[in-house]
Amino acid sequence: MWRLVPPKLGRLSRSLKLAALGSLLVLMVLHSPSLLASWQRNELADRRFLQLNKCPACFGTSWCRRFLNGQVVFEAWGRLRLLDFLNAKNVYFAQYGEPREGGRRRVVLKRLGSQRELAQLDQSICKRATGRPRCDLLQAMPRTEFARLNGDVRLLTPEAVEGWSDLVHCPSQRLLDRLVRRYAETKDSGSFLLRNLKDSERMQLLLTLAFNPEPLVLQSFPSDEGWPFAKYLGACGRMVAVNYVGEELWSYFNAPWEKRVDLAWQLMEIAEQLTNNDFEFALYLLDVSFDNFAVGPRDGKVIIVDAENVLVADKRLIRQNKPENWDVWYESKFDDCDKEACLSFSKEILCARATVDHNYYAVCQNLLSRHATWRGTSGGLLHDPPSEIAKDGRLEALLDECANPKKRYGRFQAAKELREYLAQLSNNVR
Repeated sequence: MWRLVPPKLGRLSRSLKLAALGSLLVLMVLHSPSLLASWQRNELADRRFLQLNKCPACFGTSWCRRFLNGQVVFEAWGRLRLLDFLNAKNVYFAQYGEPREGGRRRVVLKRLGSQRELAQLDQSICKRATGRPRCDLLQAMPRTEFARLNGDVRLLTPEAVEGWSDLVHCPSQRLLDRLVRRYAETKDSGSFLLRNLKDSERMQLLLTLAFNPEPLVLQSFPSDEGWPFAKYLGACGRMVAVNYVGEELWSYFNAPWEKRVDLAWQLMEIAEQLTNNDFEFALYLLDVSFDNFAVGPRDGKVIIVDAENVLVADKRLIRQNKPENWDVWYESKFDDCDKEACLSFSKEILCARATVDHNYYAVCQNLLSRHATWRGTSGGLLHDPPSEIAKDGRLEALLDECANPKKRYGRFQAAKELREYLAQLSNNVR
């Protein structure tokens, strides 16, 4: 069963929202001239709004022509800067149009961090370069670790960036070559050699890798090749554009049973694909919640839309180096915490084992089973099954074993059987 926020909290939440709305209306009246100006002006064509002036302490320039030519415009309320205080994640919706194509399509724009996080980034760059919290970033970047690979450096090596972010917590040379070869913020992409990149492009690459590697995940494991991530489009300054997928998975929490079964099956298929694939890269999702997935409105396809916290382990390297216990199957520990979207894991173990059940555990515990909690609800995506399925008991048993196994290596078997069972229920048998 799933439950809503308790009534008292619900009333308090509504009261706070009404108070915030009232305050907002007052501010709108007080700032009506600037409000009208921000509504009429396309700030996405403004170099300073895009923070293009901060490059190479930025995420790239491949989409600058489109932004500066006015081909990207905010949707409705996104034009009002007065509402930015409500947008803590700095994620915007916009419309993009290519003159030759005609018409527009929806895109998602991201600054890849909150205003506070971006300010801290600037301060850290300045302190490392000058010892002061403020400086000219253009002058400061060449004096930081982001410039360590400038000049005649041939390769991006594990020793240079290991541990900078989840993506490169334990990078192999094969993974780093893939990142460089597929780096989209250069005109000369396609080569794994760093020396084919300009110094400014190398600094942008390393800064993105350290601050928020999501763009590099989307570029290195692209949707065009069947990976379950949103499509990367480009960047200008500190604004990244990705393809709009659809509504968040959360909006389907109370969808008809047949729809939820299909979504659950897709989620388990994603867990399998990211764990076992022909490329021998295991992509472990370290942040799994209903907000990090979206569903295509036409094809109903589930896609990962937040890929900041993805750890990539090279199984080929693990089998080659054979670290201690490398061939012992690793079972993730169930975490029955009192917070939403909890996960328990060891990055070191994820990097050192060839067979790991983390992705199955993350999807079952945080999205599908009765242990999943989000926005005051519980019961998971597969809450309230039809009476005949509930009476049969197989679905509940598989979900429980996948989330919190009672048998040794039980989750591996339960995940396999759950995928097959959900396929049968949704007629997705292949």
